[in-house]
Amino acid sequence: MRINVPTVDKLLDLTGKVAIVTGGSGGIGKAIALRLAEAGARVAVHYHTNEASALSVVNEIGSRDAIAVRADLREEKGCVALLDQTEKVLGQQSILVNNAGIQPISPLLQMAGKELDDMLQSNITAPVILTRLFAERYGAGNSQGRAAITNIASIEGLQPAAGHSHYASSKAALIMFTRAAAQELGPHGIRVNCVSPGLIDRPGLEQDWPEGVNRYRSAAPLGSTGGPRDIADAVLFLSSSAARWISGSNLVVDGGVSCAPTW
Repeated sequence: MRINVPTVDKLLDLTGKVAIVTGGSGGIGKAIALRLAEAGARVAVHYHTNEASALSVVNEIGSRDAIAVRADLREEKGCVALLDQTEKVLGQQSILVNNAGIQPISPLLQMAGKELDDMLQSNITAPVILTRLFAERYGAGNSQGRAAITNIASIEGLQPAAGHSHYASSKAALIMFTRAAAQELGPHGIRVNCVSPGLIDRPGLEQDWPEGVNRYRSAAPLGSTGGPRDIADAVLFLSSSAARWISGSNLVVDGGVSCAPTW
């Protein structure tokens, strides 16, 4: 007797799904948008200011399967507009990736109140509001676990770095919000998980911060920084039926650097 086990391709197939990726115009967000589209999803590529980059991502995916949507997610009306526009053009979405955020450096003793406000508003308030609105629209009565939310946090939510007290605090809050939201939204068929990236390479990073990059690579058991695609693959897994019984988890994607001793 043969057991009927779905193939890996089938488990990761997002055909018929509609996804929103906030901050999808570049870097990690772009990689996530492209990866979800490769798996068959239709994708709303959210941006705040960089329209050209968002349109480039849409062009790469194909205009039949993606749209660029401008919205200021720090205000509830911006979150509503993003959901409205996505549904109007692509249909009812069942995947949300809260990726948009900011990461300025500011030593604690020099930090202005507005810097803290901006950080918390962008990195925790916006994902909370968008998650609530998404759940209100698409969670009620969905008992099959067909909707998935993935929040992009950071290993700094677990281990802070100098000059990042406000950033680390916002990401720690996002990790805990993920767990709380998973608890409340599970009965509505919505899974909520989190991905915490380590140091992700970008053009010019090694030139801008050679000491930090070398230190990271030396500390990481896998001996390298990550790439946007590494995070995108993790998001694809958590968004797919392969992760159908996973909710409230924080998937750390950092090359193992969190395992390195800190003393």
